[in-house]
Amino acid sequence: MTEPLAGLKVLEISRVLAGPWAGQVLADLGADVIKVESPEGDDTRQWGPPFIEREGDRTAAYFYSCNRGKRSVNANLKDPGQLRRIKELALQADVIIENFKTGGLRTFELDYASIAAGNPRIVYCSITGFGQTGPRASYPGYDLMIQGMSGAMDITGPEDGPPQKMGVAFADIFAGLYAVVGIQAALSERERAGIGQQIDIALFDCMTGVLANQAMNYLTTGQSPKRKGNLHPNLTPYETYETLDGHIIIAVGNNRQFTALCVALDAVEMAADDRYSKSEGRLANRKEMNASLNSLTRRWPKADLVTHLIAAGVPAGPINSIEEALQDPQSSARGMRIDPEGVPGMRTPISFSRSHLSLGRSAPALAGEGAEIGWLDSN
Repeated sequence: MTEPLAGLKVLEISRVLAGPWAGQVLADLGADVIKVESPEGDDTRQWGPPFIEREGDRTAAYFYSCNRGKRSVNANLKDPGQLRRIKELALQADVIIENFKTGGLRTFELDYASIAAGNPRIVYCSITGFGQTGPRASYPGYDLMIQGMSGAMDITGPEDGPPQKMGVAFADIFAGLYAVVGIQAALSERERAGIGQQIDIALFDCMTGVLANQAMNYLTTGQSPKRKGNLHPNLTPYETYETLDGHIIIAVGNNRQFTALCVALDAVEMAADDRYSKSEGRLANRKEMNASLNSLTRRWPKADLVTHLIAAGVPAGPINSIEEALQDPQSSARGMRIDPEGVPGMRTPISFSRSHLSLGRSAPALAGEGAEIGWLDSN
């Protein structure tokens, strides 16, 4: 068995999260990823505590979350000799990932046009806040800003409270994942056309692009969806419910499951009630229905109720802490936690029937490979 992207050469000239996330996914898939850092290192090396101390290097855990499996070289792009070394790497690469401001690498002749002139097969992925075109192309874009501008924060949080960001920088993560999709598509197309191309990834595009049913609700009605806390805009009961010792999630997706829920809670009459028997009626009468359901779920300990509902064919689950989620036996069975070189991490969640991921290497120390890094010997 081999890694799916074994032999692919990736030069990552990026920092913080979106670009590094794309590079880490490619590294897990077997690509040889060389990360170019400034002499001070990626900003996130200092984004602690917590820090990981390893072989004399003290680097924030944040950096380790998105740079596994790479090699590192630092370079001052304003130094002609160091810049020349990075250009040599760029001319040998299959893929370049960069997240400088639009046009920011043109000064160093590391932009797409300059690299493609000497390496026409290059697949060059640019990740920015707002993309290479449009009235905001030159604006800086950070995850929190993008979550706010995309509309995602306006639909996140309690109905009577302020807008809230998500607990992870998902604008960056989505951009990194879409970058990987774009890179793999461009590599496939390169096999037919014989030349590469530039990929333009914008955090704003990605975050608005994943609004999914909420965007369609607006496009269909002309009405902007609003915050509903843990309520689903199109389904109910599909939210949190009270128990004797906390809350659980019940996620009913159809009328059959609603009937199963009512039977499991000894409330068969609710399933026959015209107000609740169909999805549209449940949405119209959500408040009254949930008052009745909560009066029933409060009689149960949460673990017992989850077990009971699952046995009855009703989708249900606990609300875990991160510790509980990572210690769940399902997480263990799927091998989600890894420990490359003794440093804990979470693998890219892709499993293959034949191939395997490359998970033996942790994140690199700053300039850990020194000046000898490169692909010259493999040409």
